[in-house]
Amino acid sequence: MAFHGWPIEAVEFYEGLEADNSRVYWQDNKEVYDRRVRAPMEELLAELADEFGAGTMFRPYRDVRFSADKSPYKTTCAARIGAGYVSFSAEGLSAGSGLYMPEPAALQRFRAAVDAEESGAELSDIVAALNRGGYQTMAHDVLKTAPRGYPADHPRIELLRHKGIAMMKSWPVGAWLGTRKAKDRVVTTLRAAVPLNEWLALNVG
Repeated sequence: MAFHGWPIEAVEFYEGLEADNSRVYWQDNKEVYDRRVRAPMEELLAELADEFGAGTMFRPYRDVRFSADKSPYKTTCAARIGAGYVSFSAEGLSAGSGLYMPEPAALQRFRAAVDAEESGAELSDIVAALNRGGYQTMAHDVLKTAPRGYPADHPRIELLRHKGIAMMKSWPVGAWLGTRKAKDRVVTTLRAAVPLNEWLALNVG
């Protein structure tokens, strides 16, 4: 079936789950999740696959083994789309892409590329363009000081302190969420991420 957005019942499902994150609530509302939350995400992934690559949904269950929070269910419906990411919740919709939690070797290559004059300047320009376009750029973690081996007055010290680089845009719940405009916003964001992903592919791998 074609993607037509997430209906208000999907928002209400997550509002209820935030208030009662229990197996009883989940089982009582499982049909709503399947039809109003999961099915639209699957339809969206199918429509985006040709341009952005295969999509994979994350499991709705939390790994609580090492967490003080034993709530069993995630309060978001999230998926990977090729190199990108999309997430739906009671708060609205988010989409993004980039290098978010790199392995140590990839982080080392990232910093070396930021340090190098040509590739580093290119990334600075990409990040500036994304910010001008209204996209947030971030990393999973940002050091408070310069990473070891790099001077504190490096011209790209802000990027060097980032453990990776990703971009994202979020939109609060509105009537548009129940229409194909939701897909349009995801597509626009993932297309905006192309220069960043091309830089990462060339310089980080």
